[in-house]
Amino acid sequence: MHAGLAGLDPDSLEPVPLVAESWRFVDERTLDVTLRPGVTFHSGRPLRPEDVCATLAAVKNPALGSPHRAVVEAIGSCTPLGERTLSISLAHARATLLSDLEIPILRADEAAASPRPDGALDGLGPFTIARALPGEVELEPASTGLMARPRHAVVVRTVRDENARVERLLAGRSDIAPNSVSPTLLPELDGHEGLAVVARPGANVTYLLFQNDRAPFTNVAVRRAVAEALDRELLTKWLLAGRATVAATLLPPGHWAHGDVPPLAFSPSEARRVLSGVAPITLLTAADRSRVTLARAMAQMLGDVGLTTNVVPLDVGVLFSRLDAGDFDLAVLQIPELTEPNVLRWFFHPRGVPGEGGEGKNRARYRDAKAGALLDDAALVSDRPTRAADYRAFATLFAEDLPVVPLFHEDQVAVVSSRAHGFVPSAEGRWLSLARLE
Repeated sequence: MHAGLAGLDPDSLEPVPLVAESWRFVDERTLDVTLRPGVTFHSGRPLRPEDVCATLAAVKNPALGSPHRAVVEAIGSCTPLGERTLSISLAHARATLLSDLEIPILRADEAAASPRPDGALDGLGPFTIARALPGEVELEPASTGLMARPRHAVVVRTVRDENARVERLLAGRSDIAPNSVSPTLLPELDGHEGLAVVARPGANVTYLLFQNDRAPFTNVAVRRAVAEALDRELLTKWLLAGRATVAATLLPPGHWAHGDVPPLAFSPSEARRVLSGVAPITLLTAADRSRVTLARAMAQMLGDVGLTTNVVPLDVGVLFSRLDAGDFDLAVLQIPELTEPNVLRWFFHPRGVPGEGGEGKNRARYRDAKAGALLDDAALVSDRPTRAADYRAFATLFAEDLPVVPLFHEDQVAVVSSRAHGFVPSAEGRWLSLARLE
């Protein structure tokens, strides 16, 4: 429904012009942008540079409470220069400006408007909202000049029970199920009743989170032994249907900042030497069936080396509340979108420990000052080789400290009907290919 100055290339995940036709860095802190010609909002009103500047100002305004405020905090000014040109100046250095410009652009007169129950703010994307009900949103094709008008209307429906999702697919009542069918069911659906499974490697990481402030996980030897007790190749093969890559670091293979760190080996005998006799622990997980199955398999592996592990499935809201409060031993989590590695500052910077006054969700309570300095430097230096070196050094340090165990990078997977055979999720799991269905 919406679009920003920048988008992401679906393969490289690099920021590319979207609403912008082009951009040029005048210097380290000044970006001149030229907008695409002929782009209009859904209402038909032409896009203007003033709309871009008003949107950035509204997102930055603390009184409006945007959850994306931190993304534009470094922008000092946005100045229209002509009918299709504007200049963005940074108040301080920020290496991620281009990817930050994914922020959706709103009309200037709506940029500071209150949220609407139906979400119907004027946008630049390929769809508009025709109707919004609890659990169901109807989208209509739109012509904005940004891309070809979609050929199909779309109904996005929430179906909470997995059995019901599968039954709808088999009955021809649903056409696309993105990342919502357990991997173990995928082989049965692929090729059945005109259905197909489409997939691509995902830019994400599923990881095992330690409470590093709580015994026994204050001890890095214990954390390492837990990692050595987990046969991640086996988990990938049988519980993820082979649709994942065992993770060596947080960033996925092929990412420009991926560190050259070998994955931890499966070594149950060494793990047993350290973990035998350690007091029982709890492993928290979301209540989704596939996540619970994964958690129970890991608990079994830990039990096999002497560490009794009790699995506690929780509603996502309750799970996050307990993690933020530090009320846990272990938890299974995922960072679902790892395109710009600066997101690692949010999850692992020492200033981001919940409840300690900073910004972030460092639920691991990882407090290494050198790690924080590397993440800070990578966020400020725009030179790509320097940033890559910072992130690779961070990956090496992270592998030594092991505040979490990277488990796997899961594929983006969708079950599609013959009517939607052209749908392919992007590496970060977005659904823009809905607009390109034949």
